[in-house]
Amino acid sequence: MMLRITLTLIIFFTSFGVYPNNLPIIEYNSISHPVISKTGMVVSQRQSASEVGAEILRKGGNAVDAAVATGLALAVVLPRAGNLGGGGFMVVYLKDADKTITIDYREMAPASAHRDLFLDEEGNYDKNKAQFSLLSAGVPGTVAGLHLALTKYGTMSWEEVLEPSIKLAEEGFAVPYDLANILASSRYKKRLSSNIAAAESYYKKDKSNYEAGEILKLPDLAWTLKQLAEYGPDAFYKGEIAKKIVQEMERNKGLITFEDLENYKAVERSPVEGTYKGFRIVSMPPASSGGVHLIQMLNMLEEYPIGEMGFGSADSIHLLAEVMKRAYADRSKHLGDMDFYNVPFSLMSKKYSNSLNKSISVKSRTASKDVFPGDPYPYESPDTTHFSVMDQYGNAVSNTYTLNFSYGSGIMIPGTGMLMNNEMDDFSSKPGVPNGYGLLGSEANSIQANKRPLSSMTPTIIFKDNKPYLVLGSPGGSRIITTVLQVALNVMEHKMNVAQAVNSPRIHHQWLPEVLMMEKGFGPDTEKILKEKGYNLYPSSTMGSVQAIIKEGEYFYGAADPRRPGSGAVAP
Repeated sequence: MMLRITLTLIIFFTSFGVYPNNLPIIEYNSISHPVISKTGMVVSQRQSASEVGAEILRKGGNAVDAAVATGLALAVVLPRAGNLGGGGFMVVYLKDADKTITIDYREMAPASAHRDLFLDEEGNYDKNKAQFSLLSAGVPGTVAGLHLALTKYGTMSWEEVLEPSIKLAEEGFAVPYDLANILASSRYKKRLSSNIAAAESYYKKDKSNYEAGEILKLPDLAWTLKQLAEYGPDAFYKGEIAKKIVQEMERNKGLITFEDLENYKAVERSPVEGTYKGFRIVSMPPASSGGVHLIQMLNMLEEYPIGEMGFGSADSIHLLAEVMKRAYADRSKHLGDMDFYNVPFSLMSKKYSNSLNKSISVKSRTASKDVFPGDPYPYESPDTTHFSVMDQYGNAVSNTYTLNFSYGSGIMIPGTGMLMNNEMDDFSSKPGVPNGYGLLGSEANSIQANKRPLSSMTPTIIFKDNKPYLVLGSPGGSRIITTVLQVALNVMEHKMNVAQAVNSPRIHHQWLPEVLMMEKGFGPDTEKILKEKGYNLYPSSTMGSVQAIIKEGEYFYGAADPRRPGSGAVAP
């Protein structure tokens, strides 16, 4: 019988050959497939917002034009993270100048903020103050940041890129299933309904829920967007919108004043840069911690044959976890707003990474209690959302912005349709007390007037042969940095196409707590080996939502993360 089967197989493969073009069926090499285009790409967490950006590209706009239009559209159709009342970071590659710049439009602490802002009379951290009151709101930077990017590096007018968002808010959009479900959930309905303005925006007059497919109109947000179209950012920082923000602050003991708004500035900064096995990594500097620690972890991993170990192997996961622990330990001590704290950029030194590697065993786990923030100074030489855009002219934009929590503090400024951020919780309110994402901080990230809180956002552009190759970023709180790391490794080491790289399961370790978080999709044998090494495995819900583009040859390949319903990659 065995001989007969063998002969049959020999005949089959002899008859048809072993190559795909000789088989009587069409074969594909990959399970996951990106969107492909020759004319550019926009990838965001909402298909409708990606369509807005793609239409800008069709009209001849560049990547910056499309990015700003996409960001404004997300403020309408993705209210849990898209925003006017938050802030973020943008990395931009400019083809004609052959340079990469970054725009820091992170929220800023009001002038009256102080280090004990969220401590009660007994010196204990007050969670409600830090996360769900107007005290939690930093001065928003989104409007200033998007306007700076457009006026300095775009080609279209502010009014042109605002027009699609005004239309979406005024005429309404079909409520996606995930938005309908979230707004109907007891957790978010209770939170948003407790604020009169938010309740009026996101629920019907009888307080019932919008069903999926029903049209949601946001007239107050449309008014805000029209004010921005007519008066520019002055409407937000000096004009009628500013008046409404300050009035609400005064009514509810918030800190933001007219002076705070008027004094806010988005800041253009030089990016942080590193290399990894022939690739050049360009990312965001502090107050983002993402770029520094992405490069630090890649430096540590460069010594190891990650590709040969194979994706998802116990050995590769072990190394990733060990590297992550050391980076997050350093983050707890050394990272903060570099305008207020002397950040040791030697954290990105390969010599420093080599010194950390000496404490890593490829065979055994290091307990978190035995991992401490390193000393980089001897090596010194001196719910969030992401979208990515590449255009036909060779420009690229990687942008991550946020309200911090989903729907921020849940507090909407009456008459504006705009939810406020709760970014002040990203400061270290008290040593040894973790923030909403379980991250510890120190003096480097203490609350100070006019300071920007530390962030994990990691908008990144990776270059190959001195050309933008991979544009990516992600939401996900503390898991953003490790998410971006893994997708980048999937491309650079495991040779996955961009859709495979984005779709593959992920892990996360942030030093403390002592758990290795794992998405579904890893094999039981792998998990068994990791447990034998002493890892405390924690089955995780999905991590991040990477929106990524690869440019190879004349083609753009876009991939929207399936972890968030409604994401979309759209070709112009």
